[in-house]
Amino acid sequence: MAFPELSHSPVPLREAEADALILALPPLADAGDILADWPGLQAALEAVGFTGAAGATVRAYAPDATGTPLVVVGTGSDPDAATLRDAVGAAVRTTTGFDVVAIGAPAVAGTAGAARALAEGAVIGGYRFDGYKTAPGPVRATRIVLHAEDAADELDRARTIGAATALVKDLVNTPAEWLGPQDVADAATAAVAELPITVTVLDERELAEGGYGGILGVGQGSDRPPRLVRLDYAPDGARRHVALVGKGITFDTGGLSLKPAASMVGMKYDMCGAATVLAVVRAAAERALPVRVTGWMCLADNMPSGRAIRPGDVLRMLDGTSVEVLNTDAEGRLVLADGLVAASRTQPDVIIDVATLTGAISVALGSRHTGVMGDEEAVAEYLAAADEAGELAWPLPLPAHMAEELESPIADLQNAKIGDPTGGALFAGLFLQRFVGRVSDDADAPRIPWVHLDIAGSGTAKAAAGANDKGPTAAAVRSLLAFVEGDAR
Repeated sequence: MAFPELSHSPVPLREAEADALILALPPLADAGDILADWPGLQAALEAVGFTGAAGATVRAYAPDATGTPLVVVGTGSDPDAATLRDAVGAAVRTTTGFDVVAIGAPAVAGTAGAARALAEGAVIGGYRFDGYKTAPGPVRATRIVLHAEDAADELDRARTIGAATALVKDLVNTPAEWLGPQDVADAATAAVAELPITVTVLDERELAEGGYGGILGVGQGSDRPPRLVRLDYAPDGARRHVALVGKGITFDTGGLSLKPAASMVGMKYDMCGAATVLAVVRAAAERALPVRVTGWMCLADNMPSGRAIRPGDVLRMLDGTSVEVLNTDAEGRLVLADGLVAASRTQPDVIIDVATLTGAISVALGSRHTGVMGDEEAVAEYLAAADEAGELAWPLPLPAHMAEELESPIADLQNAKIGDPTGGALFAGLFLQRFVGRVSDDADAPRIPWVHLDIAGSGTAKAAAGANDKGPTAAAVRSLLAFVEGDAR
């Protein structure tokens, strides 16, 4: 895990002892008072056409202003927290070859949420995956100093965010050959070893004895058997119980419904949801939040073999529901179904599942918005948390008129629509809804409040943007932590 050490200093940025400086500025017309303290900088910025637009980054040569290399990044005229986070993160990403980097944003000093946004941008932008290159390129800062007053509390939270996002990105970046279901279970156990989190790992024998037909069915075609990892953070006096269920397909070939070669590239990312669950449970424990958080990591390799499930086979889920598998590449909903049933049995106050579930969500929302479905009040609560965290999310319906499309002639449900690509993300959400339990044993009782997050688009980036590099983004980590923190207030 590699993200920079973070500290703060109350002295002005010009007095920083660092290898490089990052100065966040509004458009030059609004920056006169600030530039007065940096002799020659305005002329240098005008010479290179710096506009101050959000995210615009230049290396400025202004020897009268500072003898230290200086990177200037624009914030726009009236930046919100998300803009500041992305601007500073982008600047940190491009500031390579320096060990200690100092950051200042005098135009927003004292603005509510500014220090938090700057700190989070710094640790997210400073993440690096050392990877497998024989000759790694220029490295990013190992230490970042935020020049702002009274930022200690914000830095503590930013460190938690940095560790959580780095954990997700490290796991997702790791090639699938080294990260099968048992490897993820081992990584989860190690990641929370020093925290008050109980880890329970069900192997294939225990899954069979327990009736986890969805996870077993998806994983039966692989030489690496499936696992279910349960994480329990249950502090004394917890105010609420939040259950998180994550899809953890460690590699998705599509099974016998084999993906085209190009579509298989990047399928090591299909365990983003499980990695997100692990990161959020760990972050809640690190911050000692007075909320019980239970995580369910549903882990399987979806591989084709003589043992793999076939289109037309019927699996029986943990609650006894029979599912006709028409498409073995619609496997995520099968493992999540078992996870949702298991989570429901603990009677939490709310269940949130997170998954790189459908290509249809990218068609609907593009690559940056997370699709959000579920119960109205719980969805609204999540969307408020996402807004606070500065992550893009969009609510989608679960139309009752589509429910008939779930019907199978030989089983209780079918897992996919064949020959009809419309509403694919909604169909998946409706399927999952069937496995959310009720608040009591009464068959007429309402279902446990539930939110479904489809991060198939937002979970990975095809190009670097804002604070994130190309690759895994750790989408929904900040929003889910904000959701849990909201219960702690």
